[in-house]
Amino acid sequence: MKPKFRILKKDKKTKARAGVIKTPHGDIETPAFIPVGTQGSVKAISPRELMEAGAQIVLANTYHLHLRPGEDLIKKLGGLSKWMSWNGPTMTDSGGFQVFSLGVGKEGGGVKFLRDESKYEIEQEAKPRLNKITEEGVTFQSHIDGSTHKLSPEVSIEIQEKLGADLIVCFDDLESPKYNFEKTKESLELTNRWEIRSKKAHKNKNQLLFGVTHGGKFRELRIESAKFVDKNFDAIALGGAHLNKENLYEVIDWTVANVSEDKSRHQLGIGEIDDIFEIIERGIDTFDCVIPTRIGRTGFFFISPPLGNIKNRFRTDIDKPQYRQDSKPLDSNCKCYACQNFSRAYIHHLFRSRELLSYNLLSLHNVHFLLNLTKKIRESILDNSFSTLKKSWL
Repeated sequence: MKPKFRILKKDKKTKARAGVIKTPHGDIETPAFIPVGTQGSVKAISPRELMEAGAQIVLANTYHLHLRPGEDLIKKLGGLSKWMSWNGPTMTDSGGFQVFSLGVGKEGGGVKFLRDESKYEIEQEAKPRLNKITEEGVTFQSHIDGSTHKLSPEVSIEIQEKLGADLIVCFDDLESPKYNFEKTKESLELTNRWEIRSKKAHKNKNQLLFGVTHGGKFRELRIESAKFVDKNFDAIALGGAHLNKENLYEVIDWTVANVSEDKSRHQLGIGEIDDIFEIIERGIDTFDCVIPTRIGRTGFFFISPPLGNIKNRFRTDIDKPQYRQDSKPLDSNCKCYACQNFSRAYIHHLFRSRELLSYNLLSLHNVHFLLNLTKKIRESILDNSFSTLKKSWL
């Protein structure tokens, strides 16, 4: 069974739409947030907890699973979904982003995010380049043991086919936001060639292959990329670099205006509350991000309005002294397991004591929060109240 996407309802005032992706492992109602299970596990959360929280699909990482434990073992043990004991739809990325982060992403000083990811520092010391990009593909060193590996479009697709995910992504060359127009165009042209090779290598018709759009901050290149991917693929993944939120929204507008209406659109790596509303309003169907579990492990949790707002990024820090004696749940409007059973005071104590349960409860709450918000957005599209819901949040 080849996965298929169908639009059920379009918002009358925006480009938001509600739909469904039918896959061999089950249906995905869209818009949908996809929790990230990089190494076959959404950090600090069990598959049962994910299912109970409302997750419909999980994304895993081709690069990491290739290095450990290896795609052959996962295939032998029944494929990604069964191996994880998730037993639902799965998605894998191509490994392109991870290879980038080991290579050009390390050159000339990287970006180091602080604990809540709201601020960052530029690392002045250049890091060693760990990859070599050629027409054939990428040669890179494992971050685990330094061993040398090669990824090409053909290898990436072969790995993803063995993993057995329902949704997979073409191998791409991720441009740096530091690139000028000519360098970005060169990277895009390489990505285009790699995507065609990915398509030719793809044999498993039970998987939906996403072509990836690139082009950095440049309108001309983004439109060119959108038209190329739309011509050659049945599903669109928006990738590549952008400068800021405003440029991200521009990139989506440029892309959506130049791809077919009936194709599924996935936004790679987006998980902020305001961004979720903005990208869905612009016609995005699915999106993934590590933010909910990453910030959960550092003590931050999402809160709904009026306490949560754009200024505080709809989040606060459980480590604050004010929560030491707070009997309220993390969020009074949340129905997750953490909020229904534990107080801020208790989770504050756990986090201060570095008890592992705190990471579980905070991460679970954050994932549930985004899943529930996305579900509400879907319902608002179906009953023609999307703009009203967005206004109540933003």
